Amino acid sequence: MTHGMVVAPQPEAVEAGAIILKEGGNAVDAGIACALVQGVVDPQMTGIAGFGSLQAYLPGRAIHECIDFHGKSPAATRDDMWSDLIEGETRDGFGFILKGRVNDVGYQSITVPGSLKAYAEAQEAWGRLSWADVMQPAIAEAKTGAIVRPHVYNWWTTNDGSGRVLSAERLGLTASGRQIYFNKDGSLKRVGERLNNPEMADTLRHLAARGAEDFYTGELAGHIASDMMANGGLLAAQDLSDYSTCHGKPLRGDYRGLQVATNQPPGGGIMLIQMLNVLEHFDLSDIGHNSVEYIRIVSEAMKRATIDKDTHVGDPAFVDIPLERLTSKRYAATLAALIRDGEQARVERLARVPESKDTTQVSVIDEEGNAFSMTHSLGMPSGVITDGLGFMYNGCMGVFDPRPGRAGSLAPGKSRFSSLCPTIVFRNDEPFIVIGAPGGTQIAMGVLQVLLNLIDFDMPMTDAVIAPRFSGTSTPIDVSNRIPRFVTRELEAMNYEIIRWAQSYAFGWVHGIRIDDGVWSGGADPATDGMALAV
Repeated sequence: MTHGMVVAPQPEAVEAGAIILKEGGNAVDAGIACALVQGVVDPQMTGIAGFGSLQAYLPGRAIHECIDFHGKSPAATRDDMWSDLIEGETRDGFGFILKGRVNDVGYQSITVPGSLKAYAEAQEAWGRLSWADVMQPAIAEAKTGAIVRPHVYNWWTTNDGSGRVLSAERLGLTASGRQIYFNKDGSLKRVGERLNNPEMADTLRHLAARGAEDFYTGELAGHIASDMMANGGLLAAQDLSDYSTCHGKPLRGDYRGLQVATNQPPGGGIMLIQMLNVLEHFDLSDIGHNSVEYIRIVSEAMKRATIDKDTHVGDPAFVDIPLERLTSKRYAATLAALIRDGEQARVERLARVPESKDTTQVSVIDEEGNAFSMTHSLGMPSGVITDGLGFMYNGCMGVFDPRPGRAGSLAPGKSRFSSLCPTIVFRNDEPFIVIGAPGGTQIAMGVLQVLLNLIDFDMPMTDAVIAPRFSGTSTPIDVSNRIPRFVTRELEAMNYEIIRWAQSYAFGWVHGIRIDDGVWSGGADPATDGMALAV
């Protein structure tokens, strides 16, 4: 009997999800187990002190719901508290560089975490197994100690020139971090070495026994709040106890006769729907995959969605988002006409520095047709590990706009925009594609291109995630190194600035499942160490 398929960037996490399916769990059980292990084996990409967005589809129970669990700025936040510290903005508009990097690393960079609460709510509401059973693989992995994989080490040692604090400095910010991630001689642990983190195993065992709520209102919450207070953090006990996730229906659109279900703002689904609406006006298969005209058209759609995101999209509890207009077919037709006429969009930025990609994804389908997609993250991790707890906190304050009066400005209890867009595409009312990606602000751009590869060019799932990608999140067009120069030279002749990345695989790390007549095929982006596994 085939139980299901799991796709994610971490093999250990994929295996954990697959075992849960074999043991009788459903897609939600497997997805949450996978997520918990991801926080152990890839602890700067995600974890229990992170944020994210998930989508669950359980047709047998008539359930189709999203949970938004973005981090919220602590109550001590003020809209102007960093306005005099601005040094620049990331080139793709997904973060700000401040003097002293106070928003980027350390105790003031931490938003109220939502991940653990969302994991527990989803699993309790829709899973089959017990919370303790679903946590067991992560506990076992933490007890053994995760092995440093190439992708993890690459993140630790890469200097992207962004002006942000280097990853190795984050790892060594606290005494606990130095003990976990460095050898006794002070050298950073290398590929194949093991992370000894018994404190994380103890924390996970504690949460398995007492429940996730202990993180927010119990003994663990008290430990967290005391550490924050002692070190000048903004996060307080009241912030933890007040935190709540947001449950709701997916944001819906359609593309070439298929139904697209993605997440609501402040997630990136709004951008994905808008871009698909625009691109529906072009015969992309006839234009040709990654041709000069294809890259021009798709990147212009990306730029226009980016401009609208920067101007209008934020936390819907704080910002009046013109959702209906931005996702309407009529508005898309207007944008498509501008693109067809050759008008080049300009995306305004304060500075030119890139953005991080510290996020991860899990996609699952099971034998009953239940589908689960979750993208979750630490943002740019804060580097903070409370002594004795073993996990690192998110660093999501860095994405808020320190300039008051804007859609992304700081405010108490506010969530930041993120490009996270866990998505399920339906064909004839059945799941056809289950997809999502890590990749900072490039997430929606990567998911978009893989969807176009699958729908417009009918690529197999593996080919769709492997095909070279590009991005239009700023005025220049960014291209991966496998986009031919003879193509980009023609774009340059049209007065486009082209920025060629050193990476062959870039702009989101897309992981997904394609379902054709009940047959599953999975694709794991080769930029990571991940895999697709059917059991």
